[in-house]
Amino acid sequence: MENLIFIVDDNDTELTTAAMALEEYFPLLTMPSAEKMFYLLEKKRPKLIILDVEMPDMDGFEAMAKLRKNLQYNDIKVIFITGMSDKKTCDNAMKLGATDVINKPYTPLQLLNCVQKHIAKT
Repeated sequence: MENLIFIVDDNDTELTTAAMALEEYFPLLTMPSAEKMFYLLEKKRPKLIILDVEMPDMDGFEAMAKLRKNLQYNDIKVIFITGMSDKKTCDNAMKLGATDVINKPYTPLQLLNCVQKHIAKT
């Protein structure tokens, strides 16, 4: 299985930042919403999803719950990225089955190291 990564964030700057940190090392698809992610999941299967918590329509927590309820997708690793660094947010992400949580702002190297660590475990 190729190490395809989905990056899901409604903020274009955040999408670009994450993509620039990873594009040299992994095949990527970026998308502005969880709805688009679920549409693309029908066509491509990523090894890992980088998912923003705060998004309109369907936030990262709702998307994660939906992923985990679907047997086709419930084993895909998910790294949450969030500007909310409180313990409740992190605990909620982990309870939903997140692989890891990265707080914004992060450096490109932090994101790359986190992704490499979790891709290497498969």
